[in-house]
Amino acid sequence: MKQVKNNDLFYIRLSFVLSTVICAVKFVAWFITGSLVILSDALESIINVVAAAFAWYSIYLSNKPKDTEHPYGHGKIEFFSIGFEGAMILIAGFGILIQAVLLFFNPPELHSLSTGIWLTLAGGLANFLLGYFLLQKGKLTNSLTLQGNGKHILSDSYSSAGVLVAIVLILFTGHQWIDPVASAIAAAIIIYTGFKLMRKSVQGLMDEVDMKLVDELVAIVKEQRQPNWIDMHNLRVQRYGNFYHVDCHVTMPYYFSLEEVHDEITKLDRILNADFKKGSIEFFIHTDPCIESSCTHCQLSECNVRRQAFVKTIEWTKENLLPNRKHSFPE
Repeated sequence: MKQVKNNDLFYIRLSFVLSTVICAVKFVAWFITGSLVILSDALESIINVVAAAFAWYSIYLSNKPKDTEHPYGHGKIEFFSIGFEGAMILIAGFGILIQAVLLFFNPPELHSLSTGIWLTLAGGLANFLLGYFLLQKGKLTNSLTLQGNGKHILSDSYSSAGVLVAIVLILFTGHQWIDPVASAIAAAIIIYTGFKLMRKSVQGLMDEVDMKLVDELVAIVKEQRQPNWIDMHNLRVQRYGNFYHVDCHVTMPYYFSLEEVHDEITKLDRILNADFKKGSIEFFIHTDPCIESSCTHCQLSECNVRRQAFVKTIEWTKENLLPNRKHSFPE
């Protein structure tokens, strides 16, 4: 685990250094050409540098151990990180859009477009390779910060592709009004990217249910289901970086001793932590004693206190496990 954390820090440092170099290249391209669309590309690269710096701190903080003031760890900082990055992207996008509208009727005079094309191509290609690398490493280590940074840098490379098309069109047609129009299109793409990151940040901070994550957990408990786990409901999941807090209600035979219940809960804990690959899980499990209606779906073949005949097993799905209600068949 420590090696993964160190790798994350290395990757984000790499992002910061390379983003700074790429940003410098794009500003040189703008200084040479005077193109607004190239300036919009360069301004977004400034956001890459600032976001990488914030992400650097975010990964450092999220990897600190739990303490008295932060009993669930510091992982929530990742959602602040991608929210900050999204806000910066939105500000840059709206700024570029406003500038494009203002200069539409008075386009700037452009120079040395051929040189600008080569510099923009180099910066865009470097961004694509860096963004793809960070996104893949973020998925591998389950780091939201690396994934968010990678997606942002990839969107920057797509913007650069649009910039290249615009500059080539201007070079061959001589229509300089293309410059502010292309800049406005690039701004719209930037704004959309920022909005998506902001939305993901709010979802995480508000503990919105990640259904893909729930599906993974449900698949594990469904596959590893034990007869003593008569019922499960009120399943809830909260994410703190690579640490997950899971709580739920599990119904077990009412005649089980406290020691037997503890053994079953420990077994459930070990199974999920062994099969879940995205991080470590801390369980808070509330146990309920079985009641008469539980008999209809209780899989215990040998039960001396059964009061009703077994009907069928209730399938464990997220639709069944998430609500806070015990399962039963209508009489």
